[in-house]
Amino acid sequence: MADTRPTFVHRPQRKGLIGPFGARQIGVGLVIVIAVVLVLLAATAPLGTTGGGDRNPQATPFIIGAAPAQGLRPGDQAPELSFIRADGSTFTLLDVNGKPVSLAALRGKGVWINFWASWCPPCQSETPTLRDTYLQYRDRGLEVIGISVQETNAADVATYARRYGLSYTIAADLSADVLHRYGVYALPTQYFIGPDGVIRNVINGPLDPASAAREVEAILPEGPSRSPDHPSPSVSPAASPTAP
Repeated sequence: MADTRPTFVHRPQRKGLIGPFGARQIGVGLVIVIAVVLVLLAATAPLGTTGGGDRNPQATPFIIGAAPAQGLRPGDQAPELSFIRADGSTFTLLDVNGKPVSLAALRGKGVWINFWASWCPPCQSETPTLRDTYLQYRDRGLEVIGISVQETNAADVATYARRYGLSYTIAADLSADVLHRYGVYALPTQYFIGPDGVIRNVINGPLDPASAAREVEAILPEGPSRSPDHPSPSVSPAASPTAP
């Protein structure tokens, strides 16, 4: 009787470019790895500092609402940061350390109020300018108040300030009381206030170092002014932590 079983033929196992992996599999793996690395770099890379490179000359503000029919203008008295609400309750803006922030207490100094948010890209890019300009001019009578808006909590704002070495006053307007009182509709928005408490200029959008210095020079009090709460910095701005 004839044997009908199939003939056994030995075929050696195919070998890939690297072990069992072929060139196609290795290529796909490399693409995935590169993509993951790029995402991680984008997520963790700090924002630029004021030194080196060109700023975007077309930097624009982040719009968060409609412009008011009649907002604050140069020549207006800057509204105080503590006031009576329409319902009769009292509001006081507090900094991230729980201390009241008062414009009356800063009379005689030049005040730069910066409305910003930690999630706002143009605000992030402007952070080094605020930090370094304050360090440069604080002994000449400049006070900077950064009022963060549309944040979840004050702790996140304080963490941002510590991370990037912000030594000027930082407050969180979680209730949006000051935001509405000043009619802010874009981030960042800058109010430059003279020693007499009168608004000298209002700017919607981020400032580069040269523009910031020009605005600050216009609101400084006459002659040098040194606050005992703000001694001269022991390190240069370049030695402070890299800003976002």
